[in-house]
Amino acid sequence: MKHRWLTVLLMLSVVLAVAGAGLAAEKPVKVGFVYIMSGPFATYGQFAKQGAELAIDEINAAGGINGRKVEALFEDSTGKPDVGIRAIRKLVYENEVDVVMGIDSSGVASAVAPIMNELKTPLIITHAATPDVTGTNCNRYTFRVSLNINQNIAMAAKLAAKLKAKTWTTVGPDYSFGHQSWEYFQKYLSKQKPDAVFLPKEDVAFSPMATTDFSPYITKILNSKADGVLISLWGGNLIDFVRQASDMGFFDGKREVLMTLGAATEVLYALKDKMPENIWVGTRYWFAANDSPVNKAFVDAYMKRYNVYPSYNAHGAYAALKTYAAAAKKANSIDKEKIVAALEGLTIEVPVGKITIRAEDHQAITDGVWGQTAADPKMPIRTLKNLFHLPGDAITPPVEETGCKMK
Repeated sequence: MKHRWLTVLLMLSVVLAVAGAGLAAEKPVKVGFVYIMSGPFATYGQFAKQGAELAIDEINAAGGINGRKVEALFEDSTGKPDVGIRAIRKLVYENEVDVVMGIDSSGVASAVAPIMNELKTPLIITHAATPDVTGTNCNRYTFRVSLNINQNIAMAAKLAAKLKAKTWTTVGPDYSFGHQSWEYFQKYLSKQKPDAVFLPKEDVAFSPMATTDFSPYITKILNSKADGVLISLWGGNLIDFVRQASDMGFFDGKREVLMTLGAATEVLYALKDKMPENIWVGTRYWFAANDSPVNKAFVDAYMKRYNVYPSYNAHGAYAALKTYAAAAKKANSIDKEKIVAALEGLTIEVPVGKITIRAEDHQAITDGVWGQTAADPKMPIRTLKNLFHLPGDAITPPVEETGCKMK
C-alpha cells in the first residue's frame, strides 16, 4: 500500500510539473509602452500605438515571441518627467512587464533612463532624441532604435553648408531637445562652413512647450538679420508655429528654413496644404524613402489598417518590437539580462533599413533622410522631393565622442 501511494504521488508530481511547464509556456510576453497620449502632442502617442499594435499582431500571427503571445500595456507620460517615471515604475512593479518601449520627450528620457539600472529592465527608446541617454548618461539597460540629435543635426548641417545663408538663428522648445539641437548645429556647421555666423543666445528664440501664441518669437526672428533659421519645434508646437508664421510672412523666401522634424506625418496631416512648399524638413523615417520589401510590406499593411501613411513614431514602435523579438530569438529567452546581452551589437532589417545597435553605447546606427516639401495632387499631405539620404555610418559620431562609459 505504501509503495502504491508513493507511485501515485510520483505520477501526480510529474503531471503537475508538466502542467506547470505548459502554463509557463503560455505566459504572455508583456511589453510596456510610455508615450504622450494626451494633450497637444497626443497624435505622436496615437501613431506609436498604431505601429505597436500592427507589429504585435504580426508577431502573434507568426507564433509569438519564442512561442509566447505578446501583450501591450500603454501609459501616458503627458510629456512630464515625473509622470514618466511613475508610469515606468507602475509597468515594472505592478504590471511586471518584460521590457519598456517608447518615450517622446528628451526631458522625460533623461529622467527615466537612469532608473532602469534600479529596475533592471530593458528600455528601448523609439522617439526621444537627446544624445545623453546613449552618451554621458548611458547605462546597461537603455537602448535606442531611432535617430538621435547628433545624427539628425549632422544631416541638417551638411544641408546648411550647401545653402546660401550665412547668418543663422533658431526657434525651438525651451528644454534639452531645443537647446541641444542648436548647440550641435553650431558645432557641426562651423566645421563645414567656417564663415557661418550664429546669433547670440539673447537673440535666438526658445519657447515653453505650453506656448500657443508664437507671434513674439516669429517677430524676433523677422527682426533679426539672420538669413537662415533652424526650427526644432515639433508636434503641436510646430503646427501652431507654421500656421502663425505663414500669416506673418515668415515663409516669403527671404530666408533659408530647416525644420528638423518637419516631415513628421503627424504634422503634415494636421497642416496639409498649409505646410509651405520647398522647405527643407527632416524626419527619423520617411515612408517613401526606402523601396525594400520590408518597408513596402510595412507601409501597405499600415495604410490598409489605418488609412494614413505611417509616421516615424509609428515606425519607431514597430521597429522596437521587431528588434526585441529578434533579440529574444537570438537569446532563446525573454530573461531581461539575456535580452540586454542579445540587443548589444544586434543587426536587423526594419522598414527604415538595416540598423545595428552599437554595443558600446546602445545607439542604433540608422540611416537618415531629409527632403523638400512639395505638393502632389495624388497625396493627401505634402510629400518630399530632392531626398537627401545619408547612411548611418556617415552621421553617427564615434563612441569616444559620445561620452558614454558603459558599466
